[in-house]
Amino acid sequence: MNIQQVDLNLLIYLDVLLRELNVTRAAAQLGITQPAMSNGLRRLRELFDDPLLVRTSGGMTATERAHQLQPLVREVVGAIERTILPREEFEASRSQRIFRIMASDYAESTLIPRVLKHLRQLAPHVIIDVLTPSDVSFSDVEQGRVDMAINRFEEMPLSFHQKTVWDDSFSCVLNRDNPILHEFNLENYLKAQHIWASKTGFGVGVGVNPKDVQRLGWVDLALAELGHKRDISVFTRHYQVAMLLAEQHDLIATLPSRVAMLQVENPNLAVLAPPFEIPPFELKVAWSPLLHHDASHRWLRQLIFDIARPELTQELAPAAKR
Repeated sequence: MNIQQVDLNLLIYLDVLLRELNVTRAAAQLGITQPAMSNGLRRLRELFDDPLLVRTSGGMTATERAHQLQPLVREVVGAIERTILPREEFEASRSQRIFRIMASDYAESTLIPRVLKHLRQLAPHVIIDVLTPSDVSFSDVEQGRVDMAINRFEEMPLSFHQKTVWDDSFSCVLNRDNPILHEFNLENYLKAQHIWASKTGFGVGVGVNPKDVQRLGWVDLALAELGHKRDISVFTRHYQVAMLLAEQHDLIATLPSRVAMLQVENPNLAVLAPPFEIPPFELKVAWSPLLHHDASHRWLRQLIFDIARPELTQELAPAAKR
């Protein structure tokens, strides 16, 4: 087939259809009739020799071929838009934009307050809607319904853009009256009762199986490599809750250091380096290619990375704060 015989408007149709997964909504977004959009879908199916969208019990679903085409089509359409449309600047001081950000409890505690502080100064009318991982699916981010996701990701769609915010280590938080405080070694750590805290990825969480070390995360995997296992009494998905529980005399919370250091001035708690090596992890920002060139989105991303940049070179002191 000669490219000159292809109606390039069909790529715009396909771009919107794969975002909306609904012929009626796609037609409304493009300002055309539903029959015209249906006809466009028919022509697209002929062009690519694939149904592209199929009806299922959950609505229209993209085929594997459509998933392969989506980032390529978005790149082509985006390039055309950037070439033809005038470049818009983002006036942060006057904007009333709402940014929807999926942030883990960890990111919400350590990064979001810093971001908000700068936003109140630079963009006082901008609104931040912070969502939890359980509120959001990969599809929500991929389709641009959520501006970005800030978390520790075990896996991520290849189409996403991503960038590291900072690296972090782990620290232990325990009550100052805990009897093992002054002899904090691996032997006493393993004899103690522990608080487990974690929530990564997307979607609704499920109950934790204490015997499934592979799914318990970095701390327990590091112990397993040494041939050990800790005794976990409490499982929580909230780091703030873990730190409150750590005030009990016989519990230890092993948490990301930037979270633990939020309690460094708490007179009831001590923050110590773990008595064994735990590999560091990365906090990342991920976003859809649909928003990659959006002026306001670029502005917020740059703000986040500017805020985080000093942190990339600051190492938290490994010595114990007693």
